[in-house]
Amino acid sequence: MKKYIIIIGLCTLTALTGCSTGNRNDVYQKSGNSINVNNKRTELYNEGASRSIRNVSNDYGYVRHQKSPILNGKTANDHYTAVNREQLANIISKYSTNIPNVHDVATLVTDQEVLIAYRTDAKNRNLAADQVKRTAMSVVPRYYHVYVTDDTTLIPNVEALSHLDSTSKSARKNVNSIIAQMKKSPQGTRMNASEDENGVTPDDHISRPNQ
Repeated sequence: MKKYIIIIGLCTLTALTGCSTGNRNDVYQKSGNSINVNNKRTELYNEGASRSIRNVSNDYGYVRHQKSPILNGKTANDHYTAVNREQLANIISKYSTNIPNVHDVATLVTDQEVLIAYRTDAKNRNLAADQVKRTAMSVVPRYYHVYVTDDTTLIPNVEALSHLDSTSKSARKNVNSIIAQMKKSPQGTRMNASEDENGVTPDDHISRPNQ
């Protein structure tokens, strides 16, 4: 009888060890990054296929990230690529057209900026600019900078940027050129004491010297 109990105990211990190992493999990827997603909705979580996600769910959206235990793990750099820029541009343009006196909105989202050209008949141009800008700020990650213009002649220029290869040498130069033109239009009020009208801080000029 005692021998039988010992065998059962060993089998139970082995099973528990296997479960523990399996759970760790599920949580930690080979890169060492930890990503926990609502188990009921794992089929919806696919960073590389966000275009195909059209399912409607009653569940809350939940994801938990933990910093990689591996030095220079990729988690910190993933935010530049994990964002679906086209979806963000769509949301910003859609929300902005709900603003009074804003009728036509063209939005471009890069890896670090949002460029918005819009048509408005608002008498207070600075107020309209502030509303459009803050709408975009409420959608994108906080490290983004937002530039706006009510100069409708720049709408084709913003659209033209969308056809560029973002990795090409000329892409950044063209983006900066359009930003310089956009800043001639009202940009709204400062975001806060440490950020200017476009969400730029003094540290940004150090971390993004080419901007």
